[in-house]
Amino acid sequence: MATVSEASYELLRAHGLTTVFGNPGSNELPFLAGMPADFRYVLGLHEGAVLAMADGYAQARGGAAFVNLHAAAGTGNAMGMLTNAVYAHSPLVITAGQQVRSTVGQEVMLANVDAAALPKPLVKWACEPSCAADVPRALSQAIQLANLPAKGPVYVSVPYDDWAREAPEEARHLTVRRTAAAGSLSGAQLDGLVAALDGAANPVLVLGPEVDAEEANADAVRLAEQLSAPVWIAPSASRCPFPTRHPAFRGVLPAAVRGVSDALAGHDVILVAGAPVFRYHQFAPGPYLPEGARLIQLTSDPGEAARAPMGEALVGGVRDALARLAGAVTGGRRPALPPLPDFRPAPAAVSGDRLHPEELFALLRRTAPEDAVYVKESTSTTGAFWAQLDLSRPGSYFFPASGGLGFGLPAAVGAQLAHDGRQVIGLIGDGSANYGITALWTAAQYGIPVIIVILNNGTYGALRWFSKVLDSGETPGMDVPGIDFVQLAGGYGVAATAVRTGDAFVRALKDALGSRRPAVIEVATELTEP
Repeated sequence: MATVSEASYELLRAHGLTTVFGNPGSNELPFLAGMPADFRYVLGLHEGAVLAMADGYAQARGGAAFVNLHAAAGTGNAMGMLTNAVYAHSPLVITAGQQVRSTVGQEVMLANVDAAALPKPLVKWACEPSCAADVPRALSQAIQLANLPAKGPVYVSVPYDDWAREAPEEARHLTVRRTAAAGSLSGAQLDGLVAALDGAANPVLVLGPEVDAEEANADAVRLAEQLSAPVWIAPSASRCPFPTRHPAFRGVLPAAVRGVSDALAGHDVILVAGAPVFRYHQFAPGPYLPEGARLIQLTSDPGEAARAPMGEALVGGVRDALARLAGAVTGGRRPALPPLPDFRPAPAAVSGDRLHPEELFALLRRTAPEDAVYVKESTSTTGAFWAQLDLSRPGSYFFPASGGLGFGLPAAVGAQLAHDGRQVIGLIGDGSANYGITALWTAAQYGIPVIIVILNNGTYGALRWFSKVLDSGETPGMDVPGIDFVQLAGGYGVAATAVRTGDAFVRALKDALGSRRPAVIEVATELTEP
């Protein structure tokens, strides 16, 4: 008979979950001791970085990732990054070690008291199996739920004495068990959508991360072209689901009620696909929709559909709906959209020893590979990024979906681990970098050739902008001067250089691209507004 450990590893193998992201403690050792030779363990030095690496890996590969945390303390360390995984719909299967089952009630050291409640409400589902024999089945349930729409993180706490117990004979069924979503628009629902879009005088599409896949992306392009409709990216989207130099592309909607309504003014039908309606940030009240506009949302997430304050919603397969819509709407009813103008010249920095972020991104566009993948967590340079970058392929952009800092640098490492053939470049603010800096050690130890560009302006730029929005004036804690990222990177084993001019940046980037090793480029940048 197989042990619980053996049955669980067989289950993970059957689902392709042979990469384990973790930082082990004593409760995890019995699980790790049984790891088969075909599994890969990716060690991170802090659980926040571990979870963000797994998140980047899952989003980049388009499939689930497996995470192993240490009891309650490790789970707590990871929960800041868990907020991003929730809103990115990242299918993370998170496990945590638990003390010996018979001692948990005593609250002995490293016991995870009320373990299933700890990660809520940030996970789709959480449990601690009621007995050792139920561990493989609970892991199977977690894997299925993580991958079913709407995808998202799940959590299983396992007492460490369970792994050596005998697994039930029926556990063999779990390795061949599969679940899949089967929902799609009815004929009447499709007809109603087609009629609304064909009858619109000025329709517009708003797309979210569910559309960032090869097939859905192509269908979104086809639908936009059939309708001659402009396309916006939903506020705070974790991915970019539309080519940014397509004539229909208009950018990212602002994360404010008034900003969204102003941007969508003049449109009578607003189709939101694969995104919530809407995820606002700054409080700028106004009408939720332009006068006379009808909003229709397509989402796989019942929660997103239910909590929206306006519009209609259809819950089902977003990709299927886009494909059927693109094939059913009537093309040629409106003039084709004109091509976008050429990139504007990037403004020069006021100071001669700093780069304007827009100039940095223009240089990056000209020098980096065309299929580069960007993980961005430089929140004060959002406008500069979209003004200069050309993202033509799906899966080229990742962003912290909840705004929780610390995602970017580790996620870039995880995304590069998932990509053998594409270069991943992390664009990380100096404030953000410190939240996940330990991921550089993982990149060095595993030879992961990610390139991290740190935009160093010496302050929390987005916070300074927000202080103007809130009229809060100068407050404590806005500046972070005196950090030497070259020395920090070197201490973790990553080659690094600091630059202050465009020519120096291009040389450093070309050197990093040619090295096929992890690299950090610290760039002195000018403070700009998002």
